[in-house]
This record gives sequence, structure tokens and C-alpha cells, in this order.
Amino acid sequence: MAEKLLKCPVCGEARFTEFLNVTDYFLSREQFAIQKCCSCGFRFLNPRPEKAAIGRYYQSEDYISHDAKRGDLVSRIYRMARVVSIKRKLSIVKRYIHSGKILDIGCGTGEFLKYCSSKGFEISGFEPNEKAKAFAQEKNNVPMIQGLEESKKNHLEYNCITMWHVLEHVHDLNETLALIRGILNSNGVFIVAVPNSNSWDAQKYGKFWAAYDVPRHLYHFTETTLEKLISFHGFEVQKVFPQKLDAYYVSMLSEKYKNGKSNLLKALFVGFWSNWLATGKKRGYSSQIFVLKIKKP
Repeated sequence: MAEKLLKCPVCGEARFTEFLNVTDYFLSREQFAIQKCCSCGFRFLNPRPEKAAIGRYYQSEDYISHDAKRGDLVSRIYRMARVVSIKRKLSIVKRYIHSGKILDIGCGTGEFLKYCSSKGFEISGFEPNEKAKAFAQEKNNVPMIQGLEESKKNHLEYNCITMWHVLEHVHDLNETLALIRGILNSNGVFIVAVPNSNSWDAQKYGKFWAAYDVPRHLYHFTETTLEKLISFHGFEVQKVFPQKLDAYYVSMLSEKYKNGKSNLLKALFVGFWSNWLATGKKRGYSSQIFVLKIKKP
């Protein structure tokens, strides 16, 4: 079943325009519409699968973020990049806190939290995918919370809350951000990584850009629209970090979606050029990490 948004999740405007029609190349081959708010410019899937129905679009043996065994080139590159990425993620966290409680929302199979635990942090995870959740608990010893509401009810507070490419998946966008605001320590840090639909590689590949990933990605942020959204919930941006490796990985998938086969050399060129142009801040990087803190009165 599909649901249609009548108001923009960022500004509440009720007027939208068509932005792009995108095919789910990853799984279903269904086509979905991305609309753009006429007021703030926010881009979002509309209509979209209902929360109770979205699960089937994740049910694939090729869902790479939960796959540790595939031997194809893209999968091997992904796993190598993940090791580098996990270390960099914690290095960013440690710029702002050096100890305490970390909650990773959408923690997947728990590799990031496992690494945080090895460095002395007290870890908790939240993961709705039962297969990934079981792996994280059994293989990586990640303690799980049942939900953000539970943490708020039990008056739990975290020094750091992270969402690594998760916010774009969340149906209850504003409700989730409000809950996060309520369980983050007043001096804590909220770290969010999202794709940037204004990046050069997004413009290059258009409807074939893999980071649209419809219908799993419900929202398609830019730096401006994310800042507007988080400001409404009492957060302010402290720093924005690039995820440069994402430009190469997304370009490899985009080449496959566009041409039916991978073209590693071309993808490397597109990724390099996208990163190069982003240094001038004209469009921003393919994916970006936002470090957020609660606004002071």
C-alpha cells in the first residue's frame, strides 16, 4: 500500500512539483516519483510505501550492507572501504567526546559499535532489520534497545547518537528527530551522514544515481534542506565532513544501473571529479557527515 504526503516534512508547505521519476534498479524494478517542495526545495518520495509495507523492498540476498560473504568486485571494494570508514567515523566522534555512551540508530550488523566498544565506549544499538539485529547481537556483542520511545521513557541519555545513512530511510522523520533531541545529553553530539542530491555525481547520473535508492530512501537531502530540518528540532551544525569514498562506490553502482554493467575506470573518474568539484563548495560531496549539537539558549 502507498501513502501520499500532503505537507512538506521540512516546512509544512502543501505545494509540490515533480522533480524526478526513478526506477528501483536494486530490487523491484518499480518506478517511483520524487517531488520537490515549492517553498523550501526539499526533495522526497511521494507517494511512498507505507511503513508496514516497506520491508519487502529490503528483502534481497544482495542487500550489501548486511552481506559479508559475496565475492564480486563491488562487494569486495565495499568491505575494504567499510573498514576505513569505521575508523574514520570514530575519529570524528572522538573530536567531540572521548568516552561515554554511544547509541547507533540503524546499526546494521554492528561493526561500528564493536569498534567503539574496543576503544572504551559504552555502546547501544537500534536496528529494525531482524537478520542484521541478530547478527549484531550474536557475532558483535551489541546490546540493543527496543526503540527510542523506550529510552525516553526510561530517562536514558547518550553522549553521542549516530545515524550513518539512516535518516533518509525513516518514515516518522520529525517524530524521530524529536525523540533524539530528548535523549541526547545537553552537551552531547548528534552525528548524521546522508547522501547529497546536489552533488556533481547526482547531477551526472540523474535518474540512474544509485543514492536515490528508491523506495528505501524516502528523502533526498541537500546541505540547505538538512540544516533547515535540524534547526526546527533545536540543533545547529558544528561541522560538515565529506565522505569521499562514497562518490566512487555510488558511481560504480550508477554505471551499472545506467549501462547494465560496471565500468570501474569511468566510475573512478566520476568519483574523483565529483570530489574535486566539491572542494569549491559549489555542490558539496556525494555524501556528507553533519556534526550537530543542541542549540544553547
